[in-house]
Amino acid sequence: LQAAPVDAVGDHRIAMAAAVAALVARGSTRITGWDAVRTSYPTFEADLRHLLPGGTQ
Repeated sequence: LQAAPVDAVGDHRIAMAAAVAALVARGSTRITGWDAVRTSYPTFEADLRHLLPGGTQ
């Protein structure tokens, strides 16, 4: 899976799916429109970090 810029167009589902895909993609992924995630799932970013090696619980 290759990294790519993603415009979530204000849709939290697109932004969250892109963030999960970015965990395994080669390269850097830039997601614009991330504010929608903060509105619908404020702890998503912290929860996602728990999935990373060395993530805290």
